[in-house]
Amino acid sequence: MLTESHFYFNKAADVLGLSKKIREILLTPLRSIKAELTIESETGELLHYIGYRVQHNNARGPMKGGLRFHPSVDEDHATALANLMTWKTAVVDVPFGGAKGGINCDPNSMSEKDLYMLTRRFVEQMKDVIGPTTDIPAPDVNTNARIMGWIMDEYSKYEGFSPAIVTGKPIHLFGSEGREEATGRGVMYVLAEALKEKSWRFPDMLVAVQGFGNVGSNAARLIAEQGAKIVAVADHTGGISNSNGLDIPALIQWVKEHGGVKGFPEGEAFNGLDIITWDVDVLIPAALEDAINQENVDGIKAKIIVEGANGPTSPEANEILTEKGVLIIPDILANAGGVTVSYFEWAQNIQQFRWDLDRVNKELSKVMHKAYKAVRQVASDKNIDMRTAAFVLAIQRVGAAALARVSIKSEIPF
Repeated sequence: MLTESHFYFNKAADVLGLSKKIREILLTPLRSIKAELTIESETGELLHYIGYRVQHNNARGPMKGGLRFHPSVDEDHATALANLMTWKTAVVDVPFGGAKGGINCDPNSMSEKDLYMLTRRFVEQMKDVIGPTTDIPAPDVNTNARIMGWIMDEYSKYEGFSPAIVTGKPIHLFGSEGREEATGRGVMYVLAEALKEKSWRFPDMLVAVQGFGNVGSNAARLIAEQGAKIVAVADHTGGISNSNGLDIPALIQWVKEHGGVKGFPEGEAFNGLDIITWDVDVLIPAALEDAINQENVDGIKAKIIVEGANGPTSPEANEILTEKGVLIIPDILANAGGVTVSYFEWAQNIQQFRWDLDRVNKELSKVMHKAYKAVRQVASDKNIDMRTAAFVLAIQRVGAAALARVSIKSEIPF
């Protein structure tokens, strides 16, 4: 992950003609924090984990990024994702920098009480380096609104009432309307811009979705509401297809009750790995990193790929698809709806004024459509692909903000 994020950064840096030293400055995290977390479990056993928080860049505002609870969490992975968050927030032009972190635990093997105590211990260790104007965590893999509520409560114990310390909180605990579906809604908005650009229409589109969690299911539902046919969906349990279009609300309900798409009665089963090469107009990878790779890239038939997941396309596959003329709407643009509505939640918390759902969706629409057009303009002006253009735009914005804060007179192209 770290290698891939640096690959795309360096490709954009080549376009901008950045020196090695400037690249090092922009890639190096502001700080990395590692904390020992020891708690006593319900059964009296000592549990020992490591918590991480990598804070990459704050030139454009407080740092922002998710917390994931997963055995694979380590400093390198957090660094790569923190780096990506810096560019993602800059692409959609919200006033945040990038951060990421988590705990190397497996929540699925822990009791709720143990998870609760571990979360509070993490906040206790990190309270001096996070804050509403410093670094604002959010949900990520294996974390959710409930855990964000615990974090807010523990932090408020030390700093007083602080709803803006985290985003993605429950609605009744100062969360924002529309936050849960925000990433999927953002995917739909950028796809709308891409179709408009090509003079295509949603009702004429056949769509395949890989991954049917929060992002994939909401994107599928919202795109289907625009008239497109979602003809194939795959997740960790398998794949399900219907050439006439799947009933997405019914599939969402099935997944809630059965834990996956497997067995859905209103479609035909298939090997979930085949979703990437499905014969569709639009492919939405919303699950795994490197889902599109050298082994399956030659079989891809989609004309547009909208990256709902982080890093679903390997660098090698990205180059092949770009040469074939496939339009890839990159992750740092396509799935930035989540961090955008996180910004709205943070703003509401700071103002102590709640927005209704209609306002949230209207503001998200404006941000995502504007960001798509800005990236497309850079791509057109410099004759580069959308991913490189997104990184170029982000680097320019971060670099300009950083230079505006200091009295450096060196000739730096921002």
